[in-house]
Amino acid sequence: ARLLGPQHVVTVCTDDYHRYNRRQRKELGISALHPDCNYMDIMEQHLRLLRQNEPILKPIYNHSTGDFDPPEYIQPAPFVIVEGLLALSTPALRNNFDVKVYLDPPEELRYKWKIKRDTAKRGYTEDQVLEALRKREPDSAEFIRPQKSYADIVVRFYPPEDHAEETGSHLNVNLILRSTLAHPDMSDILAAQNGANPPVRLDIRRDSGRLAEIVDIAGSINSETAARLESIIWRHLKDDLPLLGELASGQVGRFVDGTVEQHSHPLALTQLLITYHLIAGKARIRRELNVTR
Repeated sequence: ARLLGPQHVVTVCTDDYHRYNRRQRKELGISALHPDCNYMDIMEQHLRLLRQNEPILKPIYNHSTGDFDPPEYIQPAPFVIVEGLLALSTPALRNNFDVKVYLDPPEELRYKWKIKRDTAKRGYTEDQVLEALRKREPDSAEFIRPQKSYADIVVRFYPPEDHAEETGSHLNVNLILRSTLAHPDMSDILAAQNGANPPVRLDIRRDSGRLAEIVDIAGSINSETAARLESIIWRHLKDDLPLLGELASGQVGRFVDGTVEQHSHPLALTQLLITYHLIAGKARIRRELNVTR
């Protein structure tokens, strides 16, 4: 959202559509990951309305209090970014997306991320976070991880073999680019690399029975090489999609680790690729509207 510019983006979190507050979930013995614990029909309706350029009155779930705040009136924007655990769980939800991305870290890394976030931002102890993860695992396996099969892009950050404890800026990233989207030609990016072990590698192989492009970006990529590759990508993307010239290039790769802002070159390259598809999707919609008029 920061890359596209806040004036162009509406962000919707599916957590806001919980049916029960934290106390009620505990009493009922149901986790927030279960579809029955969420107003799935309202979520579907709201995404459809935003896609139709209509405003919504969005609920707000407060993670600090575990309860609901007053709803928020949301005006549509050129880009709607939906984040959360159930965003791809029903056909009606999936039909609203032009680009579907699934974040698929190894479970050990996901646990570390959640512990760091929930202890720093939500007031939990590490033991409380681990206990919640244990209780939610059956629902995660049944309702969350199967959504991976519906994604156009699967993003998997993972630690290097020689730095297994890495959780931040030096993580490697593996991108599965499925044929459900037309991905940009990256041959010029690959050709710009030197040495026997280039930091960005591209392969084509089967993923879940389907051919896909697989991009691996090393977390050890140095700043000079990363800057050169990012510059090539920006130039390449601007040639294909002139609207990218309006974007805030200085925003790529930034993230908050606990409470500290950091920068990751693999994240920056990943964000640029996803942004390409967001802009391409917007351009495709405009073309379709012009054809139907």
